[in-house]
Amino acid sequence: MTPPMDEARLRALTPGVLGVLVRRGADFAAAEDAVQDALLEALRVWPADPPRDPQGWLVTVAWHRFLDATRADTARRRREDRVHDTPAPGPVSAADDTLQLYFLCAHPSLTPSSAVALTLRAVGGLTTRQIAAAYLVPEATMAQRISRAKRTVSGVRLDRPGDVATVLRVLYLVFNEGYSGDVDLAAEAIRLTRQLAAAIDHPEVAGLLALILLHHARRAGRTGADGSLVPLAEQDRGRWDTGMIAEGVAVLQRALARDRLGEFQAQAAIAALHADAPSTEETDWVQIVEWYDELVRLTGSPVVRLNRAVAVGEADGPRAGLAALTALDDTLPRYTAAAAYLHERDGDPRTAARLYAEAARKATDLAERDYLTRQAARLNSR
Repeated sequence: MTPPMDEARLRALTPGVLGVLVRRGADFAAAEDAVQDALLEALRVWPADPPRDPQGWLVTVAWHRFLDATRADTARRRREDRVHDTPAPGPVSAADDTLQLYFLCAHPSLTPSSAVALTLRAVGGLTTRQIAAAYLVPEATMAQRISRAKRTVSGVRLDRPGDVATVLRVLYLVFNEGYSGDVDLAAEAIRLTRQLAAAIDHPEVAGLLALILLHHARRAGRTGADGSLVPLAEQDRGRWDTGMIAEGVAVLQRALARDRLGEFQAQAAIAALHADAPSTEETDWVQIVEWYDELVRLTGSPVVRLNRAVAVGEADGPRAGLAALTALDDTLPRYTAAAAYLHERDGDPRTAARLYAEAARKATDLAERDYLTRQAARLNSR
C-alpha cells in the first residue's frame, strides 16, 4: 500500500522552489508555470516513489520544465543563452524567497482578487482548479485571472522594501473567503500567515496571525447542525478550540509588548476579549469599547464605528448604542441589523421586527438572511 500524499507539505515547499528558479534567471510567469508542472508531477510520482530530498526533486523537475519551455519558444532564444548551463544545486533560502514572493503577489498594480489568486498559486501552491473551486468560478475564468496577474508582475524587480500592509490585507482577504470545495481557505490563510511570520519580524504580522487564530478557534460554534448561523451570544463555547485561543493570545501579547500598535493587533485584542469571556454577559465590554476607540483612531473606518456602536450598547446600555449609531451612515452594511438588535434590547420589539425584516432583505449572505428572517418572525409571533 502506497503512503498518502502530504499535499500540505508539498504546498509549503512551493515558495522556496519558485524562488530558486527566479534567482536562476527565470521570469516569474515562466517559473510559476514550471513549478506548477513539477507539483502535478510530484502528485503523480511521489506516492509510489517518494524522494529523499523533496525540495531538491521539485527544483530539478521545475528547472528542466522551464528549460524545455524556453527551448521550445524561439522568441526567447536570448534568454536560452543566459540559462543554458544548469547551476549546481545549493542551499535554498526559503524564508527570503517566500517574503519576496509575498510582496510580488501583493503588487499595487493588481486588483485585490487577482492578488489573492496569485498568492494562493505562487505562495500557497494551490492549483488553478483548487482556487477556482474555492471561489466557485469556472476553472477557465480563474486561469485567465491568474494569467493576467502573472503578466502584470512579470519582470517586476523587488529592489525596494515591499509594503507589509498590502501583503497583510491580501492574507486577510484569503482568510475571509472562508472555505468551499476541497480547499479550506481559512486554514490556508493561517498556514501562509505562519509562514510570513517566520520570514519577517513585524508586530502587525503577529497581530494578523493572532487575529485569524482567535477567529478560527470559534469556527465550530458559528453554525448549527443544519448549517444555520449561530450568533456569538448563543454559541456553545465548549466547542471553541481552547488550544488555538491560547496560541492566539500568546502571539498577541508578544506583539503588543513591542508597543507598535496597528489595526490587526487592535482587532486581535477585541477577539481575545470575546474568546476569554465565559459568556456574553461576562464579556469586558468596557475594554472592548476602548479597543474600538483605538481602532477608530488607527483606521477611521465607518464599519469599525458601527461595530463600536454595538459594543457601546453592551457596555453602556442600548440607548447609548443607538445614539452612537445615529451618527453613522444608515447605508453601511449591517447598519439595519445592528439597529434592530439595539432596539430589541431597548424593549421595542415592533421596531426591531421591522428592522430585522428589512436587514434580511438587504443581506447578501444566505445564512445571514435566514437568521435575520427568523429573528423578525420570532418577534412578530409575540
